[in-house]
Amino acid sequence: MAKKSPAAPANANVNAKGQPSINIGISDKDRAAIAQGLSKLLADTYTLYLTTHNFHWNVTGPMFNSLHAMFMAQYTELWNAVDPIAERIRSLGHAAPGSYAQFAALSSLPDAPATPPKALEMVRILVEGHEGAARTARSLFPLVDKASDEPSADLLTQRLTVHEQTAWMLRSLLEDR
Repeated sequence: MAKKSPAAPANANVNAKGQPSINIGISDKDRAAIAQGLSKLLADTYTLYLTTHNFHWNVTGPMFNSLHAMFMAQYTELWNAVDPIAERIRSLGHAAPGSYAQFAALSSLPDAPATPPKALEMVRILVEGHEGAARTARSLFPLVDKASDEPSADLLTQRLTVHEQTAWMLRSLLEDR
């Protein structure tokens, strides 16, 4: 017959607030700082998603078909990106922001213009948005490297790849030759 292990005390693995403690090899302080940085990236991503979706709906002019389709592909990618960012924040033991007010306070990006701009101005705004999101992601690397937080580093690398490539593709539409 197998020996039963003694029951854990009722307060084992519980922090001072009575919540389950987290011991994943990253200090509470570093987890909080990384979660805060990822919250900013989440806010940038959601803001860029809304702006891109807005432009998809409102683009006009001779480039309508190509931009309408391009913006749809881009907002779909951004929509699919918010969940992994939010879930990483939760994995670190923190609540993910999820309101417009929180996103507005955390985002480094401006909201979409109230009046839809011309097509190429939309493209320029999205270039700036993707560059801004890339800067936000890149700013977190020193912290995640110091904390040996490889999952967050991997997420940041994926986001940087998308934002930098999308900015390049959008910028190419703005070139005059």
